[in-house]
Amino acid sequence: MATGDAVLERKPRSRARFERKREDVLDAAAALIALHGVRGATLQEVATAVGLNTTSVTYYFRRKELLAAAVFERSLDRLRGMIAEAATEPGPRERVSRFIRLHVDLHARVIAGTAKPLVTLSDIRTLDEDLRRPLLDLYLDAFRLVRGFWGPFTDDAHKELCTARAHMLLEVVFWLPVWLARYAINDFGRVGRRIFTILDEGLAGKGTAWQPRLYSEDEIRAAMPPQEPGADNFLRVATRLINESGYRGASVVRIVEELNVTKGSFYHHLDAKDDLVLECFRQSYKRVAVAQWLAHRDGANEWERLSWAIATLVDIQFRADWPLTRTTALQALPADLRAEVVRRSDRIALRFMGTLVDGIRDGTINSIDPMIASQLILSTLNSAYDLKGWAARMPREQAIALYASTLADGVFDA
Repeated sequence: MATGDAVLERKPRSRARFERKREDVLDAAAALIALHGVRGATLQEVATAVGLNTTSVTYYFRRKELLAAAVFERSLDRLRGMIAEAATEPGPRERVSRFIRLHVDLHARVIAGTAKPLVTLSDIRTLDEDLRRPLLDLYLDAFRLVRGFWGPFTDDAHKELCTARAHMLLEVVFWLPVWLARYAINDFGRVGRRIFTILDEGLAGKGTAWQPRLYSEDEIRAAMPPQEPGADNFLRVATRLINESGYRGASVVRIVEELNVTKGSFYHHLDAKDDLVLECFRQSYKRVAVAQWLAHRDGANEWERLSWAIATLVDIQFRADWPLTRTTALQALPADLRAEVVRRSDRIALRFMGTLVDGIRDGTINSIDPMIASQLILSTLNSAYDLKGWAARMPREQAIALYASTLADGVFDA
């Protein structure tokens, strides 16, 4: 996607100085988008960060959306460069291992202040169609290149499996910034190797079978605390809109129009839009916790408990009528509310980690790093919603098994 139309026709006196300042503007905008999302990155804040006034910033980019599009395009170019470097390796295992190392090394350099982070690409969905579509095309091209790590495909079924593997791998590296900084930089290499071990060997211990029990939405709701009448409808529609179009797409107007109710009905349940996003997260994490609890109650061993919870949550994402809230909406929340969501996410990860530890002890789960594995589970469940169209092409149980195999069996052929 060309971004030259973002620059005014006037010729700069010094092309080199112009390009340096334009890069400074892009760097500042990228940092703000990484912290606050597109919604929170204003031209005024960008201008302040680079020592310009807002009018001067428009010399480089006429509108904030054009600046945001250029930031995303630059990150996509960097991502494609990392993919191309990993693709030079001779086989799937070597390519995936190199790709993980490249991302882990990038985060080490970001923390050291010698590199800039990639922005969260999912925020592309918040842009208008004319800017969003070319960027999504670039992302799809990058996705196909990652899927090619496993090529050439033996048949259509193998291609479908590799689609799930590529999607899972990309979400793993996109989720890294959320938790990797908890480790010392000197441990990053070890973390990268342990991520690869999980992707190589999978979670399922020897002799285990994928025979999950799927808990229905009715069973999950019956085990949850009572909800205020009518609130479920608002949360269901809002969650779907947030997942599809980001914070901006889940407008109060769109929600009430879809439900055919008044704005007054919305504000009867929620005081403001930030309250809505936060409540969507709260409700999602409650449903995850209930799925974990039901599986723990009914499973005969830790693999059953883990696999039943994973299968149920993937099923929720694939059915898509009331999915779990995508973590990409985090950027839209104020810092204090975002911290609450992260704390709830950590509690979910701790529950998975407890199951993993007990499963390693009883032999039904491979001997892997449970802390890291719990984060891979979260990222894989989180992104399953984006593959709902892929899942719709096959029987539901087959789609769940195929996608979950990236966790259960790893991402390589036996």
